[in-house]
Amino acid sequence: MTATATSVGEPEQLDPQSAPASRAAGLARRLLPAAAAALSGVLLYVSFPPRTLWWLALPAFAVLGWVLRGRTWKTGFGLGYLFGLGFLLPLLVWTGVEVGPVPWLALAVIEAVFVGLVGAGIAVASRLPAAPVWAAALWTAGEAARARVPFGGFPWGKIAFGQADGVFLPLAALGGTPVLGFAVVLCGFGLYELVRLAVEARRTHAVRRAAASVALLSVAMPVVGALGARSLVGDTAEDGTATVAVIQGNVPRAGLEFNAQRRAVLDHHVRETERLAAEVRAGKVPRPDFVLWPENSSDIDPFRNPDAYAVIDGAARAIGAPISVGGVVVRDGKLYNEQILWDPRKGPTDTYDKRQIQPFGEYLPLRSLIGAVNSEWTSMVRQDFSRGSRPGVFTMNGTKVGLVTCYEAAFDWAVRSEVTDGAQLISVPSNNATFDRSEMTYQQLAMSRVRAVEHSRTVTVPVTSGVSAVIMPDGEITQKTGMFVADSLVQKVPLRSSETPATRLGVLPETLLVLVAAGGLGWAVVTGVRQRRAGAV
Repeated sequence: MTATATSVGEPEQLDPQSAPASRAAGLARRLLPAAAAALSGVLLYVSFPPRTLWWLALPAFAVLGWVLRGRTWKTGFGLGYLFGLGFLLPLLVWTGVEVGPVPWLALAVIEAVFVGLVGAGIAVASRLPAAPVWAAALWTAGEAARARVPFGGFPWGKIAFGQADGVFLPLAALGGTPVLGFAVVLCGFGLYELVRLAVEARRTHAVRRAAASVALLSVAMPVVGALGARSLVGDTAEDGTATVAVIQGNVPRAGLEFNAQRRAVLDHHVRETERLAAEVRAGKVPRPDFVLWPENSSDIDPFRNPDAYAVIDGAARAIGAPISVGGVVVRDGKLYNEQILWDPRKGPTDTYDKRQIQPFGEYLPLRSLIGAVNSEWTSMVRQDFSRGSRPGVFTMNGTKVGLVTCYEAAFDWAVRSEVTDGAQLISVPSNNATFDRSEMTYQQLAMSRVRAVEHSRTVTVPVTSGVSAVIMPDGEITQKTGMFVADSLVQKVPLRSSETPATRLGVLPETLLVLVAAGGLGWAVVTGVRQRRAGAV
């Protein structure tokens, strides 16, 4: 008779072929959360422009909620970091177009640390009642930190900036980008909580009504709030209208040395303005009340170079309207990225100096240390730009135009300050030529659409090489150019002076959400300490 079972006291004999399969299954189970975290980060990236798949942010955060629930803070940090890399590596690839992969990789790796810290906090707070609320508040707190440090912050990739085509967009008028982003993240984590509780109810045949109610509200309230906030969005001309011209002169692609390149860019914008002036004289287009040139449209300082002064002055006289010229000027030995108000009769009459300048692009932090590592980087930024100190609102033929130069559009305070200083219209002069045909232009254009709704203002986006656009106060793009073409946009646009709740409240909603995050995290830490002490007794 053949024995089919082991005798009592003898160790069970395992099938030698089952051991590797068991180890492989265990490894797969351990790797699954990491893979899910990274892939959900990629899913969040796919929700951003130029795609209009804004709704993918919801399942991205739902998956993140699943992988972080019940984890230790260390595991939460690691999984959050992978989510951040999955999101930021593809989102920021444009930063390496001109300078190579090292700055791009370094930026993504550093910025993902903030997401990792948020992941650690969410993991710790994941077992609290109303977990989606704490998770969304912690994400908002992470974005608030990322927008301020290091080197003045880098808010690129805020969740709000991926929602220009989404149903949640009106919430920008209610509480700005922090409230808009909070609502999206809350809805995503709420979706996960609903699924988790449904699975639990099927397994245990018991419904946790309080938890289910919170989860349902986490999904429903952002949607209801967005629908209610639609009344705050409108494009009525409160202060009449103005006819604005946006000039895109384009840039030469190659074959010129540095100074010739700068002069060619200036000449292109002069030429496009003069072409528009000819169309005005021929009656083909209406005469604009004012003209907007992009950032760096005159990298030759017109105050120090009479030839640059002469051609800009000639363009202003030809069009017969004031022009906002994007110049690079030297004053008192300091370098400024400046918008210059150029009157067709009086010449330059006012200036605005860019306040939020770009680290490693317009100034070099830690210059001596970086120079010791790679001298080529210091040669790329030979002299640091200086910061402006006051808002820029030009009065152009009776219209108050707020200037937000390129990178500044990513910063809440920089846009709001122009509106509270009286701007009836916002212009975002930009120079994206360095980033070729990358997604950067479309990401920045989406920011401007969010800003239009946030402050209920028409927003114009003059760009050297495209995409230039005119955006209504409700976020709709009514005209836009192609990329790397010379073109101009002329349109009558509404002027507005009322302030949205977001404009009036300023940083208050963000501050409150950060306090909510701190409260939830503190509660979770205290609860964890008490549970460990009780278990040790």
